[in-house]
Amino acid sequence: MKRLMLGMAAILPSMAFAESMPVPAPGFHVSVFADHLPAAREIALGTHGTVFVGSRRAGNVYALTVDPAHPETVQRRYVIASGLDMPVGVAFQNGDLYISDVKRILVLRDIEHHLDAPPKPSIVADNLPWRSGDHDWKFIAFGPDDKLYVPVGAPCNICDVKQQFGKLMRMDADGTHWEDVAYGIRNTVGFTWEPHTGKLWFTDNGRDMLGDDVPSDELDILDKPRQNFGYPYCHQGDVPDPQFGKQHSCREFTPPIEKLGAHVAALGLRFYQGSMFPPAFKNSILIAEHGSWNRSEPSGYRVVATHMNNGRSAQSIVLLNMLTADDDVLGRPADVQPLPDGSVLVSDDHNGVLYRLTYGK
Repeated sequence: MKRLMLGMAAILPSMAFAESMPVPAPGFHVSVFADHLPAAREIALGTHGTVFVGSRRAGNVYALTVDPAHPETVQRRYVIASGLDMPVGVAFQNGDLYISDVKRILVLRDIEHHLDAPPKPSIVADNLPWRSGDHDWKFIAFGPDDKLYVPVGAPCNICDVKQQFGKLMRMDADGTHWEDVAYGIRNTVGFTWEPHTGKLWFTDNGRDMLGDDVPSDELDILDKPRQNFGYPYCHQGDVPDPQFGKQHSCREFTPPIEKLGAHVAALGLRFYQGSMFPPAFKNSILIAEHGSWNRSEPSGYRVVATHMNNGRSAQSIVLLNMLTADDDVLGRPADVQPLPDGSVLVSDDHNGVLYRLTYGK
């Protein structure tokens, strides 16, 4: 495998991508929607069409305004918060932008009316579960119940986290009434709700150091509160962990709805409800696969659309490929966000870019 050039400068002019653009599926087109967005991660949409973007290493939160008559063009970009601790997650609710910090949930009130002079973030929730280690950055989202869902990743590759870590929790918009809703999740950096059923779907990244092909990342469905999905005892629904697997049988846990592949690093996902893509994509689930970091042959580095059949995954199509045949990395997708016109934004934290995926002439 060729060495991944993760040290590449994150801030590049749009014209620099002319010879290194991701490759879309036949009939689809990709363009640079916005660059100069170092470490771009989760995407959220405001009421008035503002595109909000969190970041991981940069510590910034960005806002982009768009002219509805020209949805392919960003009018202005703003840094509306800076100096934060991995503000990966952004979620818009009732005019306010909620931001994930490693140990806190912050909010920018009435932000779309104050982009030129954003307020100082105020604290909604403090002292989130934390332990020195890994997986403490957080994708966040409001559910149909108007509660804010916040993951608490495992602070390790593999360790017995009990019910303190490796879970998904939720809280009221004012930061009160914390409660756990799911356990046995190593690290989810993407979840969404199925439009017709209201069920929560989420990706989960499998553990490392068991070889190239095991375990698979997972696509999971939460059917009822406080379900357990197996970590650290069982992986991908049927692989007992070498260290902890003897403590519990895999039969005790909820298996994934789909195995996404080992080390693809599945992150953000959304259901596609637009009309720009062919009808077969209606209600399909779009998943950003960030890409493997230690597999002998890289996997992931793409955006896939998984078609659903009676609530079950049926067929997956690669919509956007960011890995060449020679294993050169063109980008690392982190999130997907459909727009009102039916196009889809894809964040790439490798290049600090938002791509816009369209279909048709």
